[in-house]
Amino acid sequence: MASATRQHHYRLLLVACMAMLAIFTFPDPWNRLASPGYLALGVVMLRALGGGGERSRRGTLHRRLYRGTGIATLAVGGLWLLTPLELRDTGVPVVVLWVLFSLWSAQRLIHQLGKERSVDEAVLSGALAGYLMLGLSGGILSAAVETVAPGSFTGVDLTPHGPDGLDPVWRLDFVKLNYFAFVSLTTTGYGDILPITPAAQMLSIALAVAGNSYLAIVLGVLIGRFSMRGSDDRNSHDRDGLDDSRD
Repeated sequence: MASATRQHHYRLLLVACMAMLAIFTFPDPWNRLASPGYLALGVVMLRALGGGGERSRRGTLHRRLYRGTGIATLAVGGLWLLTPLELRDTGVPVVVLWVLFSLWSAQRLIHQLGKERSVDEAVLSGALAGYLMLGLSGGILSAAVETVAPGSFTGVDLTPHGPDGLDPVWRLDFVKLNYFAFVSLTTTGYGDILPITPAAQMLSIALAVAGNSYLAIVLGVLIGRFSMRGSDDRNSHDRDGLDDSRD
C-alpha cells in the first residue's frame, strides 16, 4: 500500500510540473498565471513528499520540520507575489526559503525512489518530476534575485508598467527566467540570457551543480534497482533449478 501511494504521488508531482511548463507556453498575459501556479506546485510538493511512513521519532521530526518549512515557504512566497516591485527586499526570504525547501524536497524524493524494489513507469515519472522540480525552483529563485537586484540578468525586462511602479510581483513575466534556469540546470548555455551580478552568477553555478548531481544520484539509484531485480531473478531461478534437481 505504501509503495502504491508513493507511485501515485510520483505521477501527481510530474503532472504538476508539466502543467507549470505548459503555462509558460501561453501568450502574454496568460503565462503570468505561472506566478501563483508556484504556490499550487508547492502544495503538491508538500502532499507528495511530506507524507508519513517514518516510524522512528527522528523520521517523524524531520517530516514535521519539512512540512513547516514548506508552509513557511508558501506563505512568504504568496506575500512576495502580492507586494509591489518597489519593496524589493521582500524577495530575500523567498530566496532563502525556496533554496532550502527545493533541496530538501529533492532529497526526500530521492530517498523515496531508493525504497522502490523495481523501476517502472511510476518510478521514472518520479525521477523526471524531481528534475523538473529543480528547474522550476531555479526559475522562481532567478525571479527573486532579479526583483531584489534589477539588472541581474541581461535580456530580461521586469520593468513595471503600472503607475508609480506599483505593479505586484505576480504580474511580471517570469518565462525568460525559467528558461534561463533550465538552460543552467542542463548546462546548455545558449548565451542569450547572461547572469551579470555575483548573486545571479552564483545561482547559475548552483543550478548547474544541482542538475548534474541530481542526475548522477538518481541514475545510481535506478541502476541499483535494476541490479537488485536482476539479482532477485537469478536467485529465484537458482532456487527453482535446485528444487527441480531434488525432484
